[in-house]
Amino acid sequence: MNKYMEVAKELAENNLKTNVGGPFGACIVKGNEIVGKGANHVLSRNDPTAHAEIVAIRDACENLGTYDLKGCVLYTSCYPCPMCLSAIIWSNIKKVYYGNTRDDAASIGFRDDLIYDYIEDNGEVDKEKILELECMDREETIKAFEDFLDKKKKTIY
Repeated sequence: MNKYMEVAKELAENNLKTNVGGPFGACIVKGNEIVGKGANHVLSRNDPTAHAEIVAIRDACENLGTYDLKGCVLYTSCYPCPMCLSAIIWSNIKKVYYGNTRDDAASIGFRDDLIYDYIEDNGEVDKEKILELECMDREETIKAFEDFLDKKKKTIY
């Protein structure tokens, strides 16, 4: 077994003993060094965003002192959910190895497919039952964006 995937697997298995969250684990590697680790802590932190990949990204960013994880590789015990996929993309990680599949996650009760269906808008879900989105007060909120556009010194990430 790949040594980094083994770390992700062990983090997931340890979660079964602690009940801090679901059976998910992840680690982030740069070069040959683990720079971040994470297990699912949704229950212990009362935080629906505390998925293993997100926890590992936060750990790696803190350890490396950056928001940009370019050059890092993520190993995760399961195919990332849509939120985690987004965080992985935002963090500039370009390679992910995963163990279990989306179907494996669904088979144990995790509802990622509901979100994928919502995003893909394939007509299989009633989008308004899941989430109502409505634009409001754009003429006021756009001012900060306009000021940012005019700002001389800015960082795009």
